[in-house]
Amino acid sequence: MDDHVKLRGLKNIGPTIADRLESVGLKTVGDLNKIGPAKAFHRVKSAYPDIAIPICYYLYSLQGALVGKHWNDLSSATKKRLLDEAGIESSSSRS
Repeated sequence: MDDHVKLRGLKNIGPTIADRLESVGLKTVGDLNKIGPAKAFHRVKSAYPDIAIPICYYLYSLQGALVGKHWNDLSSATKKRLLDEAGIESSSSRS
């Protein structure tokens, strides 16, 4: 996928997620590729500490957006890798 493609409107990226990503400086596929889904997830969580940020709606959705898949269609191995990269215990997540 071209690095200049906007994140807004990609699979898994609804208006709320897009607004939050843009507010932390992530607007394009290139922006997301540069830091990766795990760091992007933490950046959004840090920017919105009073809001519960579901793992499936951010961490998995960001990876899914990059590969053109619904977040729930990511393999268990991919979800585990993302959790490991984000430093999140598998038992505390919803996969």
